[in-house]
Amino acid sequence: MEHPLIFTSAILWMIVWGTVGGVVTPRIYLRRDLDVSQAGFAGATIGAATGPFGLVPVWLYTPKLRPVWSILSIIGMVGIFVVSFSLADPDNYCVSSGSFVASQLTNGIVIGIIYGLMALGLTLIFSILGIVSFAHGEFYMIGGMVVYYFTKVWFPGSHPLLALVAACLITFAIGTVFERIFLQPMHTGKVERPGEYAILVTFGLAFFLQYLVQAVAGANPVKASRFFDFPRLAFPSAENAWLLKTSRGNLTLFDTVSISNPRFTAAVIALVMLGLLLLFLYRTWTGKALRAVSQDRQAAAVAGINPTTMNTLAFALGGMLAGLSGATLVQAFSWLPQVGAIAALRSFVIIVLGGMGSLPGAFLGGLMVGLIEAAGTGCIPDPTRASSYIPAYGMIVLTLVLLLKPTGLFGREL
Repeated sequence: MEHPLIFTSAILWMIVWGTVGGVVTPRIYLRRDLDVSQAGFAGATIGAATGPFGLVPVWLYTPKLRPVWSILSIIGMVGIFVVSFSLADPDNYCVSSGSFVASQLTNGIVIGIIYGLMALGLTLIFSILGIVSFAHGEFYMIGGMVVYYFTKVWFPGSHPLLALVAACLITFAIGTVFERIFLQPMHTGKVERPGEYAILVTFGLAFFLQYLVQAVAGANPVKASRFFDFPRLAFPSAENAWLLKTSRGNLTLFDTVSISNPRFTAAVIALVMLGLLLLFLYRTWTGKALRAVSQDRQAAAVAGINPTTMNTLAFALGGMLAGLSGATLVQAFSWLPQVGAIAALRSFVIIVLGGMGSLPGAFLGGLMVGLIEAAGTGCIPDPTRASSYIPAYGMIVLTLVLLLKPTGLFGREL
């Protein structure tokens, strides 16, 4: 970085004025007996984006704080960050190469779609059962392992879609059996402290599944073959394929954006599954029953819905969605029994970012985390350092969300 002082000054500006706005604004609104529910978040974002130029008018006139102000302020913060980084390091690929930026953002969206599918399972479990499953990453790991063994060991040469179906069935069955045996007692009054019990028992399931797979499959990394090869296309012509060009391993758009085959395939499968899940939740009686239980358990029971059955279905579906995410990504990454830990961490970050129990929030949170990781890793020249920093970006996002808006983007006060 040629001019680090510029970038450091911009970051300090946002931190200092964001802190001042987040602390002072609620106190001023409280002193004038006004609504303070959005004051902390709005004050922090306005302060970080505009400093005293935006905060002073807010403190003097105390207008009603609208969500659009925070959205515009966040856009301003991103603008400050981008401009300061561009001035500080003009030779960086993120600044000098438009095609590199486009590829990074596109790949961030692609991987974010898969993150969103994985987090949807966790938020579905929370919205119905009211617990956070700490075994979610292990369902993700098992889904990938099932696809690898199905296509490489058990039935070599079999169609990958059959392996995906097998991964869904196995993870769904594990979730069903576990919920019936270990989680049902929480809702029948047999457990005195259900919250603590749920944490311990899902932690136990995570350790059991991880070390069981390690004992059976070993600790060596494995990887499945690509599910499908792209057909060779060149559009509008073979000599000048500026719009679309495909090879066995990559898809290229506009001669600038390159997407790897495994990630693109995984994203398409995730989008199809998301569509099927929405159809199930909003067009079927069982899906509507799940939504009813998530909104009001007692009212749903009065209407003839069995909440116990819905608990089992929700936990099994959540595990299945995590397993499907892993099943689609085993063709893109090396797979180990410990791979679920990072996936679970990402899922926790995503559901906190989107709002606990919010399905749209989980999907949008996955997209945001994917974009942040892609932008962060792409702007670090050293690939080794860039890959090692990936978990840190999620923790930074988690910390900021908990400080500024603990309920997340679409969450509500409990």
